[in-house]
Amino acid sequence: MEKRYFSDKIVKWYLDNKRQLPWRKTNDPYKIWLSEVILQQTRVIQGLPYYLQFVKAYPTIKALAKAPAQEVLRLWQGLGYYTRARNLHKCAQAIVELHNGRFPKSYHNLLTLPGIGHYTAAAIASFAFGEPVAVLDGNVFRILSRIFGIDATVNTPEGKKQFTLLANELISKKQPALHNQAVMEFGALFCTPRNPKCTDCPFKTTCFAYNNDLVNTLPVKTKPKKARKRYFFYLVVEKNKSLLMKKRSEKDIWNGLFDFLLIEKQKPVNAEKIVTDNEFRKLFKKIETVTISKKYKHILTHQTIYCRFLHMKAPQSFSFANKDLCFYSPKEVAQLPKPVLISRFLNDQNPL
Repeated sequence: MEKRYFSDKIVKWYLDNKRQLPWRKTNDPYKIWLSEVILQQTRVIQGLPYYLQFVKAYPTIKALAKAPAQEVLRLWQGLGYYTRARNLHKCAQAIVELHNGRFPKSYHNLLTLPGIGHYTAAAIASFAFGEPVAVLDGNVFRILSRIFGIDATVNTPEGKKQFTLLANELISKKQPALHNQAVMEFGALFCTPRNPKCTDCPFKTTCFAYNNDLVNTLPVKTKPKKARKRYFFYLVVEKNKSLLMKKRSEKDIWNGLFDFLLIEKQKPVNAEKIVTDNEFRKLFKKIETVTISKKYKHILTHQTIYCRFLHMKAPQSFSFANKDLCFYSPKEVAQLPKPVLISRFLNDQNPL
């Protein structure tokens, strides 16, 4: 199709079909930024309650900047990709400290903030300040690839450069916010990865992929890496109705969240062997009863965790020579930010 018609056509579709979402009723850069960070790798139906919780808890960026990091992580719990929450907090503090609580008004200046990449900067710049810079995410790559027949690999530097040039060529200079919202919504609701609504599509007669039977071929992506398998054995130590937990600080998943003492194995092993292992018996020689949980499977983006929890009750005299481990009461455990895997176990087994 001719490029000059693309924006008008997709904006018309958007005005007729858009969802009513709270962040679309404001040009407040704080709320726009908050929604974009939450919705990265998260569906709207899942992210909306979190957005409302954050706006209620932290109505301004200064309120978010002042909040304890642990409190922010706790509110984020369940959304996954916790680096987003840590960067959200760091960015809020940077805006307050360096910009007196006000967002920079240009795309390039927004990129200087921690945790704000090209997509988020473009969204804020166009939605809040009317700058004609195109957003680019999976939805946009998919739409442009299919409609214009682009077979460049989307997840390579060369491919991204080609799509960026085209997207910024297509964006409406008069209504960049509407254009970007329209493209994102069209990809989310209509030009979906699987089962797109091609027969009802306003671009049906001109879409290259539809007219050349390439809808399931475009966009072109390199194959993702095979998921890494990990085998976790959590030691759930209970004493006086409290649980022994620690804050994760290593450069690994769930940094800043709380879990139990962990034994990780490189390959599957029988949980009973963990209990009879000399190292285990040396650490827990005063503990006689160990209850082994069912198997848990937890899938992350690039790894799959197979886990069992070993619940043990410790005597009053039990102590553990590790300053990073501490006993927490049931109320305290409930308030700690925890990985979903830990929350699943606590909800299933209720060890306290």
